[in-house]
Amino acid sequence: MYGHVARLAEEIKKGAESVEGVEAKLWQVPEMLPEDVLAKLSAPPKSDVPIISPDQLPEADGLIFGFPTRFGMMASQFKAFFDATGGLWRTQKLAGKPAGIFYSTGSQGGGQETTA
Repeated sequence: MYGHVARLAEEIKKGAESVEGVEAKLWQVPEMLPEDVLAKLSAPPKSDVPIISPDQLPEADGLIFGFPTRFGMMASQFKAFFDATGGLWRTQKLAGKPAGIFYSTGSQGGGQETTA
C-alpha cells in the first residue's frame, strides 16, 4: 500500500538480474480496497507495475513473493490472491518451481516472526 515492499522487490529484482541469463519481472496483486478507503489511509497512487492473475504464475521458472505483514499475517490482498491459486496446485502447474518469500513490517516485533 505504501511502497515498502515495492522498494524491496526492486532491489531483489536487481540482484536476480545481476546473474547472467536471469530475467526478472515485477507484478502486483489486485487491490481489494475501494479508492475512498485508500484515500482515507493516505495511500499513495499505485505504481505502474502490472497486475498479475493466478493463471500467469505457471509462466515463471521461479517465484519470489513479497508482502507486508498485518498483525502477523500477510495482507488480505495477497491472501485472496493465494486463495485463487487452488486450481494450479490441484493440477500441479506450480510443482517443482523454486519459490521464496520476503516481507516487511512497520516495527520490530510487528509480526514478521509469524508471517512466514
